[in-house]
Amino acid sequence: MSDANTGVNFENKNEASYPAQSITGLLKYRRSLIVSAHIISFAGSLMLAFLLAKNMQFRTDWFIGQYLLLLPPIIIIKTMVFALFKQYRGWWRYVGISDLIGIAAASLLSTFVILGLWFAMLYTDTMRRTWYFQQLTEISQGVFMADMFSTILLLGGFRMIVRLYHEEFRTVEGGRLKRFLIVGAGDAGEALLREIHRMPVAQYEVIGFIDDDPVKKGANIHGIAVLGNVEQISQICRNRNIEEIAIAIPSATQRQLRRVIQVCEGTKIRFRTVPSVTDIASGRYRVSQIRDVNINDLLGRQVVELDLDSIEAFARDKTILVTGAGGSIGSEMCRQLCNFKPGLLLLIEQAENPLFYIERELNKLFGNTSIKAVVCNITDKVRVEELFDKYRPQIVIHAAAHKHVPLMELNPGEAIKNNIVGTKVAADAADKFGVASFVMISTDKAVNPTSIMGSSKRIAEMYIQDLNKTSKTHFVTVRFGNVLNSEGSVVPIFKKQIATGGPLTVTHPEMKRYFMTIPEASQLVLQAATMGKGGEIFVLDMGEPVKIVDLAKELITLSGFRPQEDIEINFTGIRPGEKLFEELSIKGENMQLTRHSKISIWKNIPTDRETLYAGIQKLVEIAKTQDYKSIVGEIKKLVPEYSGNAITNN
Repeated sequence: MSDANTGVNFENKNEASYPAQSITGLLKYRRSLIVSAHIISFAGSLMLAFLLAKNMQFRTDWFIGQYLLLLPPIIIIKTMVFALFKQYRGWWRYVGISDLIGIAAASLLSTFVILGLWFAMLYTDTMRRTWYFQQLTEISQGVFMADMFSTILLLGGFRMIVRLYHEEFRTVEGGRLKRFLIVGAGDAGEALLREIHRMPVAQYEVIGFIDDDPVKKGANIHGIAVLGNVEQISQICRNRNIEEIAIAIPSATQRQLRRVIQVCEGTKIRFRTVPSVTDIASGRYRVSQIRDVNINDLLGRQVVELDLDSIEAFARDKTILVTGAGGSIGSEMCRQLCNFKPGLLLLIEQAENPLFYIERELNKLFGNTSIKAVVCNITDKVRVEELFDKYRPQIVIHAAAHKHVPLMELNPGEAIKNNIVGTKVAADAADKFGVASFVMISTDKAVNPTSIMGSSKRIAEMYIQDLNKTSKTHFVTVRFGNVLNSEGSVVPIFKKQIATGGPLTVTHPEMKRYFMTIPEASQLVLQAATMGKGGEIFVLDMGEPVKIVDLAKELITLSGFRPQEDIEINFTGIRPGEKLFEELSIKGENMQLTRHSKISIWKNIPTDRETLYAGIQKLVEIAKTQDYKSIVGEIKKLVPEYSGNAITNN
């Protein structure tokens, strides 16, 4: 049985509720009972056919002289034909239209076989002279047709009675029922309602359906009315005291899901959803396995289409080194890479606890993959070169970086050391020891940067792009924006604030950011890596930017609270280094399209090597002083578009 957070499997609840002895007994004799029920139905349907032919007048002469003589061959033929149609394998509690079609087809074929034998006997002289045939000569051919329809009626009726018993009469109330509303009056909504009716212990009282199709308004589905459209949900929930909403639209886009949540702001409701179309089609989940709506459902996008063959050719049997392997992106990169069976996966991380946990997880999930966990600071040139010399990686995924914008404004020297020096050390080692591909993970904050963090990543991009000119290693960069639920990101912060009763802190009411899920970002990084020839800066399609205040409201609503009533939202002002809008477009004059619709290449003007290297050397020396003003001044020489404020860092 699944818990409330991971999904509720109504079918499992049904099975769990039966007494163990009853289940065992029924299953032991199930096939025999089903065959016996069919034989009884065959006998009953033939009797009903005779009664219809005899004007419902029962007489012993036709009962003994016709019915009892005809019954054995009828039962034998029908039993064999119904077995051919696999009618003894069905699970009657889940009977549906397909089962009734099967009964009709088996009955029709049985009747054809019986009539065929009847006419064969009729036109065979030897058979006509037998006592058996002479006793049956008075049987009307209409009996056989009536028998066919009565067989369908009785067997279909038996199955429907069993289903009705499980869905209606066996259901007992498990305390107060939760008032339930289903969004989506389509196939998934109808299937969910049926699953709810099948629960042996009732938990929900389905009040109605919601659907935007005006034709469906007022219609009834299994006795439950379609009450209105999505725009009316909030009013319907208040008027009818709705406690939970299930969004039963497996193909719903994130925009459609967000619309439902936003309309319901101000109501204290729990939101549930059914599995996606992909999960249902794959057979991994059923419509009945509902789960809570989470923020990934609202901000994630459709499944990324990947060229799996090219990624497998890129990674399979290779020695791959991942820096920052304990971080949100680095750890997910490791998970994704393990799916493509690398020869050796090196996990490089300076923080021992995250490294310990990701190594344990990977060994548990991918026991056949060779994994090596290494504690290492990527700014330590000697240590890094020792590792490259010892393991000779063929691919490097460079995910290690300081990414927290306001924190790096307070510690500018550390951003320079980790993001620039660390990248330089790793890239130089890759060049020196003949790494085939080096992929650096960058950020949208490197575009027209306003922060120390963003500008440090831009300089790191410039360095590896320049190094690519003279190196046999293919150096590429992949840029993307914020990832959902990454360490230190806004979603985990908001969740903690909600857990403590608020308030939620938002810097500015117009602050917008791009979001994608960690798996999606990691998959697109791998796809871009297979496309790189060296020197490219790949930009991932992040979709539409989202207002942070809207994100806060949606999280509060999903948690069952009312924004600004149960939990407040406070605006704290833009922090140092932040900007209202991030710039990350895959379209425009400075963008070059690739064969993948979600990946483009940013075309930029290369920098003179001597100027770049001298500027980096000077910046690294100044960074040791942690003097904010001097660091900003030196950054602007390398990145003219940097618009940070040269304020004194106290």
